[in-house]
Amino acid sequence: MSSVPETPSQRSSIRLPKVPFWAQILLGLVLGVLLGWAARSGDVGWLVTTLDKIGSIFVQLLKLAVAPLVFFAILVSITNLRNVNNAARLATRTLLWFMATSLIAVAIGLAIGLVTNPGAGTGLTPQDGSKPEHAGSWLDFLTGIVPTDVITPFTELNVLQIVFMAAVAGVAALKLGEKAQPILTLSQAVLELLQKALWWVIRLAPLGTLGLIGYAIAEYGWDLIGKYATFTADIYVGCALVMFGVYPLLLATVAKVNPLHFFKGAWPAIQLAFVSRSSVGTMPVTQKVTERLGVPKEYASFAVPFGSTTKMDGCASIYPAIAAIFIAQIFDVHLGVGDYLLIAFVSVIGSAATAGLTGATVMLTLTLSTLGLPLEGVGLLMAIDPILDMMRTATNVAGQALVPVIVSAREKILDRQAYDHASASPLDDAATVEDRQVVPAAA
Repeated sequence: MSSVPETPSQRSSIRLPKVPFWAQILLGLVLGVLLGWAARSGDVGWLVTTLDKIGSIFVQLLKLAVAPLVFFAILVSITNLRNVNNAARLATRTLLWFMATSLIAVAIGLAIGLVTNPGAGTGLTPQDGSKPEHAGSWLDFLTGIVPTDVITPFTELNVLQIVFMAAVAGVAALKLGEKAQPILTLSQAVLELLQKALWWVIRLAPLGTLGLIGYAIAEYGWDLIGKYATFTADIYVGCALVMFGVYPLLLATVAKVNPLHFFKGAWPAIQLAFVSRSSVGTMPVTQKVTERLGVPKEYASFAVPFGSTTKMDGCASIYPAIAAIFIAQIFDVHLGVGDYLLIAFVSVIGSAATAGLTGATVMLTLTLSTLGLPLEGVGLLMAIDPILDMMRTATNVAGQALVPVIVSAREKILDRQAYDHASASPLDDAATVEDRQVVPAAA
């Protein structure tokens, strides 16, 4: 009996199993470590250059969309608040929770730094440091909010000034009412276009992981990490305590939801933040996972962009607290109780200085200048910064998704069924990722 040959439609229906996005990133991480180790141990110059280019291009593609994305996201998010009941109350509570969690994070950072003495026994001296090219100060921070023109903030990627202009435009649009509707419609369309393009870049994250991790290993090796072993461990432990200790505790006690469901839903954004080292670059993913955790879209579209530019538990709280103690020990400067209170103040108030970009140098220089510590200390940490920045940014993004969930739960607007059935990865279905809805398991 002869078998019936397969039709073209039957053959096309046979597909290879799809590799989940988290597995793709993990594969990129492993290959990056192996290639970086091979490049360094074998002194393979072309491979080091290739890894550097791959990682740099990925980060550059993310940065390319940062300026317009921040502007239109903030503008649209402010105008969307008119569709939310108790908008002023939600905005106020969001800001208060941003500040409260930042205060907890900086307290943990200070405690870890005081217990471990990260600057002791490193062999580093003040001569090993160097002043950064750009340093932050309170005067620069306050006067730098208002731009001198509307073009420079976009060309120089001054995110804080872009946020200011977007906020002014958003409030003005609310005051104009229906007259501003054509501008709002255009802004919404441009925002969706930018997010669509950025999703394509995000799909390259496994390749970006390979390049960024590989180059870090090839360029710095393990010897550098050895010098900063205690400091590096402090940052990672501090971030882990906040992300996997404080956040679950707040979810369980304040929001009264299952913390495991939060991490299941938010994990795609957290892992992308770890790779990209950019809170703003991760913002579209953060907003999607926040919505799928049951936060109303109108509120999430305000809270997440706002958090992506101001909510930095890793970069603006844990890191400068431990780094200040580290630098003070290297330069043999005694810090008192008043200095630790100043660190907490800078962390809570000055978070916007980090502006969601890769790195936390501006925030660190702001902290050091406030304490009167030598800015040359920044140079001691520049080489190790990429390795630290991965964990810092992952913590930032986890906090940016956490606060909207807490506020929504407290205000009784959280869709708890959606929260309990949040998708593990919003990137597995590239064709419809932006439009998929959460479907309860019982449906």
